[in-house]
Amino acid sequence: MNLPNTGQARRYAGAACIALLMSGAASGALAAPKHHRAHAPKAPVVDARDARLAAMQQQIDEMRAQMAQMGQKGPDQGEARVAALQQQVDTVNAQLAEVKAAQTADASSIITLQAPPSGGAVVTTLPNGKPAFATADGRFTANVRANVMFDAARYFQKSNLPAQVTNRDLNSGTNFRRARFGVDGKIFKDFDYSMIMEFGGSGGENAGQLYEFYIQYSALKPWKIKLGAFEPKVGLAADVATGQMPILERPSPAEVARNVAGGDSRSALQVYGNGLWGAGDTGVATRWMLSGAVTGNTIGTINSTGAATPQPSGEQTAIIGRFAVAPFSSTDWQAHFGVNAQYVTQPNDAGAAASPRYPVQLRDRPELRIDGARLVDTGAIDTRHVTVLGAEAGLTVRNFMVEGEYFDYRIDRRNAASPAIAPSNPNFTGWYVTGVWVLTGESRSYNPAEARFDGPKPNYNFNPAAGTWGAWEIAARYSDLNLNYHDCGAGKAIPAAGVACFDAIRGGEQKISTLGLNWYLNADIRFMLDYQHVDVNRYNAAGLQVGQQYDAIALRSQLSF
Repeated sequence: MNLPNTGQARRYAGAACIALLMSGAASGALAAPKHHRAHAPKAPVVDARDARLAAMQQQIDEMRAQMAQMGQKGPDQGEARVAALQQQVDTVNAQLAEVKAAQTADASSIITLQAPPSGGAVVTTLPNGKPAFATADGRFTANVRANVMFDAARYFQKSNLPAQVTNRDLNSGTNFRRARFGVDGKIFKDFDYSMIMEFGGSGGENAGQLYEFYIQYSALKPWKIKLGAFEPKVGLAADVATGQMPILERPSPAEVARNVAGGDSRSALQVYGNGLWGAGDTGVATRWMLSGAVTGNTIGTINSTGAATPQPSGEQTAIIGRFAVAPFSSTDWQAHFGVNAQYVTQPNDAGAAASPRYPVQLRDRPELRIDGARLVDTGAIDTRHVTVLGAEAGLTVRNFMVEGEYFDYRIDRRNAASPAIAPSNPNFTGWYVTGVWVLTGESRSYNPAEARFDGPKPNYNFNPAAGTWGAWEIAARYSDLNLNYHDCGAGKAIPAAGVACFDAIRGGEQKISTLGLNWYLNADIRFMLDYQHVDVNRYNAAGLQVGQQYDAIALRSQLSF
């Protein structure tokens, strides 16, 4: 490279230095992500390339100083020296260009990763271990669901069995009470859906069946419309999610009530909503929830043995409803009151050859499902209509909760006999009270959309290394289900038609006291230990005692997300 004179060399070298400085500044700007350009961090992050740029800048400054000194020593000595320095400047410039190119490439990569994905991109997350997929705009979502409960129990009863009892020696052992897997989510933002399969069961596992499928339209705030096979809203205990129940099973009075026209896998069309009644000047608002549904039969199943649920000649139809309010609340406590009702307009038609043709049967297991036997049972009653009325109440005070329900079951018989000797219409009753104390201080929060009290969320997950042990809870419950009507008393057989108490129904009365200890390791894993005392008082048609008393202990291991 030829430089005509020292002045020109100075100008060329100065211009080169300025270009190098501007290149360094530009490369630094390009290397920073966009959000970092707008908001510079308080403590800049320095990597190896930043240090190298600083060293190059120092070299340039030193060369500029040397070139300035050479301009004072004369053209003979300065021209040769400037040419050498110019060669060094070119070398440093080439190295600087390489560093700049590398940082620009990295900056482009960082900006691409940090830019928000487009509406069609799928975002994958694992909240509390649950695989969840969603488009960036939230219009489509899919959540993998699992609810697995493995139970083990022992019944202490053999020495207490009456001589007349047959098929009541309950089986101690294990089973998967629930093993549900599926997916739920949103479609086009306004539609919710759920598809769940069930492989668990009572007394034994299921070969696998469709447990739930529905589509729900949610854009008519505050109302929602749900259609499919699911568990419609029908009561306080019935609407608590199985993974959040304080005792292994629902109380028998609530279980009998919900299975009249609601319960699992019920075909239904439901409209429901929730909201607040004005706060006014006081700032106190009342939460409300209202639900109504038209229901049909539960889903029929054909299992791996080829056996099938009998198909009726005409399926049951019913209407059900629930209304609940939470009028009093503060940061420390919440009250709940509600009513629920069911009316079966048309029972299942078993066919002209069947007797009874329109059977309705109220029965339940003793709040533990290792053995599937039902110890209280009205038997099949020929029925025109069924009415179930329920009242519910609950209260939480910090980490304490108490709730209960009362049910009245009324059956309008379908009598073929003459009015003079027609049996009267029976009615039955049931009630329960549940109390809970969360030992570790968490509370059972109120869920206004479902009008129920949800399970506690551990403040600290189980982690022995950190000295945290999850949440611990004590629960107790007493339930009384009376399925006797016009009981003639012990030792008396049911008489012939027309004689007093000829229309007796000896379904039995079941009283259960339960004490439970629950351990929530985290949001997904829970262990439950329950102790039961069961007292069943029931007479057969001859007036002989076929009830019993026994104790049971059960352990549940649960994974639910």
